[in-house]
Amino acid sequence: MIRTRMAPSPTGEYHIGHIRTLLFNYAYAKKFEGKFIIRIEDTDRKRYVEGAVPRILDTIKSFGLEWDEGPDIGGPYGPYTQSQRLEIYKKYALELVEKGCAYYCFCSREHLDKVRKESLAKREIPKYNRYCRELSLDEAKKRAENEPFVIRLKVPDNEVLEYEDLVLGKIAINSDNLDDQVLIKTDGFPTYHLAVVVDDHLMRITDIIRGSEWISSTPKHILLYRYFGWQMPKTAHIPVFLDPLSKGKMSKRKGSVSAQSFLDRGYLPEAMLNFLALLGWSPTDGKELFSLENFVKNFDIKSVNKANPIFDINKLNYFNGYYIRALSDKELLAKMLNFNPELKKADREKLAKIVALEKERLKTLGEFESLTKFFFNDRFNISDRDFVELLVPKGIGPKDIISHLRNTSNLLENAELWNLSTLKKLEAKLKDKAGELGWEVINVFSPIRVAVTGSAISPPLFESMEILGKEKTVGRIRNGIKILEKHIF
Repeated sequence: MIRTRMAPSPTGEYHIGHIRTLLFNYAYAKKFEGKFIIRIEDTDRKRYVEGAVPRILDTIKSFGLEWDEGPDIGGPYGPYTQSQRLEIYKKYALELVEKGCAYYCFCSREHLDKVRKESLAKREIPKYNRYCRELSLDEAKKRAENEPFVIRLKVPDNEVLEYEDLVLGKIAINSDNLDDQVLIKTDGFPTYHLAVVVDDHLMRITDIIRGSEWISSTPKHILLYRYFGWQMPKTAHIPVFLDPLSKGKMSKRKGSVSAQSFLDRGYLPEAMLNFLALLGWSPTDGKELFSLENFVKNFDIKSVNKANPIFDINKLNYFNGYYIRALSDKELLAKMLNFNPELKKADREKLAKIVALEKERLKTLGEFESLTKFFFNDRFNISDRDFVELLVPKGIGPKDIISHLRNTSNLLENAELWNLSTLKKLEAKLKDKAGELGWEVINVFSPIRVAVTGSAISPPLFESMEILGKEKTVGRIRNGIKILEKHIF
């Protein structure tokens, strides 16, 4: 049975790139009716963030992804949190020491810093100088009773370590490029390299799919599997995301890249998964829009690209807009209320009309508030000076605009019925007015739009006016006239 895993580290917010890696692991397992496991790798105690584990698990669930075994639901190979498995790692580390495949190291921080500086001065790759490597096991054990120590991997000299990567093909690295990696730290916690190999073996992981930044670690893992006498899982290294501006790797230093931040901005989970699936993978049928179920069905690790993809936010916006428009008006309203609970205070019938009206323009749920605030607030967030500049198109005098707005307000005031049919008839009259005035049509409607919405860009004007109602619409136009008169007389 195929068994894949994802192993979040609770050192902060979960990176959006991890969700893509998790998605690939999930799809690979489910395609072959296997198991997908979540394991918490919390052995880096210096960077450990309290409360990060539940936040990470909640974020993954928010993306619509579930797991078969994990720290919250258990399973046959638990515990699934590394800090609860320290005795297991200690046992296997000591086994390597007894085999002569690892050794105790008692070197101080000062000694290690000195060795590092000397290597850098010689323009060599900084590596431990193996000062403790030749200590006899008996002497090392005796010293370990009273002195702080680490346990290091004994890396062989000048040996080519190679493996077949499911994505990148054959990869070979000479062992001379490797350090004698620390396996157990002075605090008794394992490093990533020991813990990941022990856990993957004991949890019967068959396939590892991880980011290409871990390629350099794989030779160390090859040695560990060999020393333990275990079969190494199949391994695939997938490309990392590139920042669209710098073309470098996406990082926290270059903006908000946490997975939760995208949901908080109003990106739909299903749109995100669709978008992420295409970052590093190409469907054979060329279709770019698909459900999670279809992705699982069509996913093939052999179709994963080697080149690092660019995280194109414009394309993500396109995907998200598509998924928003695919929702029914009722579904979108429900999502909007869940996304912004403050909207529950609004009149539900009015809100439903606004949501339906804005649907075609929305790229994210988070845009809704700024695009529709004029429906809920008569005071526009704009200075009178800027308001006047928007009200008066270039080439037309302010007095002409005042006259035009006054005529428009009178037309609207005299409308017997306030519905879209009536308003569309008035729209036709105003279009005819453009010819009489010798104006472009846009200059007829722009002042009205600005007076009613406070912006030169808005949802369809007359549909907006219908929702606002006669009193608000006429009142805003007349208020625009007052502001304009105040600034020109």
